[in-house]
Amino acid sequence: MSEHPQLERVAANVYEIARTGDMRVPVRVYGSEPLIEEMRLEGDLTLTQGRNVATLPGIQKFAVVLPDGHQGYGFPIGGVAAVDTEEGVISPGGIGFDINCGVRLLRTPLTYDDVVGHEQTLVERLFETIPCGLGKGGYLDTDMDDLRGILAGGLEWMREHEHATTHDIDHCEENGSLPGDPRKVPPEALTRGLNQVGSLGSGNHFLEVQRVAEVYDREIAAAFGLEQDQVVVMIHSGSRGLGHQTCTEYIRRFERSFPAIAESLPDRQLIYAPLREQVADDYKGAMYAAANYAWANRQAMTQGVREVFERTFGVTDVELVYDVCHNVAKEERHQVNGREDEVLVHRKGATRAFPAGREEVPEAYRDVGQPVFIPGSMGASSYVLCGGDRSLELTFGSTAHGAGRVMSRTQAKREYDAGELQRTLREQGVYVRARSGATLTEEAPSAYKDVDEVIRVSDALDIGTKVARTRPVANIKG
Repeated sequence: MSEHPQLERVAANVYEIARTGDMRVPVRVYGSEPLIEEMRLEGDLTLTQGRNVATLPGIQKFAVVLPDGHQGYGFPIGGVAAVDTEEGVISPGGIGFDINCGVRLLRTPLTYDDVVGHEQTLVERLFETIPCGLGKGGYLDTDMDDLRGILAGGLEWMREHEHATTHDIDHCEENGSLPGDPRKVPPEALTRGLNQVGSLGSGNHFLEVQRVAEVYDREIAAAFGLEQDQVVVMIHSGSRGLGHQTCTEYIRRFERSFPAIAESLPDRQLIYAPLREQVADDYKGAMYAAANYAWANRQAMTQGVREVFERTFGVTDVELVYDVCHNVAKEERHQVNGREDEVLVHRKGATRAFPAGREEVPEAYRDVGQPVFIPGSMGASSYVLCGGDRSLELTFGSTAHGAGRVMSRTQAKREYDAGELQRTLREQGVYVRARSGATLTEEAPSAYKDVDEVIRVSDALDIGTKVARTRPVANIKG
């Protein structure tokens, strides 16, 4: 096992791996000493992967590792890389297998007192209404024509078919639609995506009813429609098997198309295609189509939540605060070498966190900054942030996406007992319904970093500013 790259502390919570060898830029690593030490554990490749990313053609300024950074496929999870749109490349490892995995937050008119005593009914109805786990169908019935419409149109297709409102579209990153090309999505991926629209999936995906436990900035919270003790719902899911199969097949295509590149890389998992090549354009069209699918998927689950809350509490105004993705690559304009330029920003386990004033931020939030949602581990707090003033300077407008793992799923399943974990959560007032005990144990809170520390660093760096903290009430998992 190679040694960890040498890190130099350059400011509070800011470290750097200097440019050496075939690196084209340095690596910026953001984190406190405890978070950095977790990246330097024996056998962990987070920092090595960050160094490898810095070798990519066309990469600008620096490769970024965020406070929740941990080892991933090729890129570290919690990684950001911006590449020149003329000379740069696109790498599936910098986006992830779960294309447009993301988080949305729904606000309700209820307070915590309104749901006390109804938690078991609520969690059971959510579990019955929204399919969880591998396969298991979807909230919507879709045929192949529907699927192609979703891949091309995202939330616009959902609105046209009365599964979304104009408010939903206006409060979603990219208005819930990128220029996807269904023709570029592999046939097997299409098959896997059929009848899974509105399904949670497995792993770390969840749907969680929460209460707003603490408000740090009342003005921004009010702009987001949030207040103390309010009941909200957080949904974390992505593009399901369709996205995974799309990523898998394009990695194979890249390897076949560019064998010399594959052989030259410090890690074959970094395989890329030059942006000028047709296969890169094909992948981008397929990746954007999968992103549209993920937005439609979270929207369909939102419709399921609305159904359950109306049936359980008689409320009809469950509204979308915002929906933000953390596995995608998009063209954006950023300051590079003293001038504004267009770059392709890869965010892999990284949340866009644009500050106030950016035109991409919905009009309703443009004066305060883009909402950012960072879930903690099961049983821990989650956070609402807004885009920080220094995010553009430090991270290409990005912050963390979660707590970040410190323990593999296999190790967690060995060390924790599902029944004991469920009892502990219930004692904390958290009602959990999962498809299997294995899902519970692999998502045990101790398998993750300290989300409070991740948020503290994000706030201190001013890349994501604390707005509110939420606590879990009821959670469903695959």
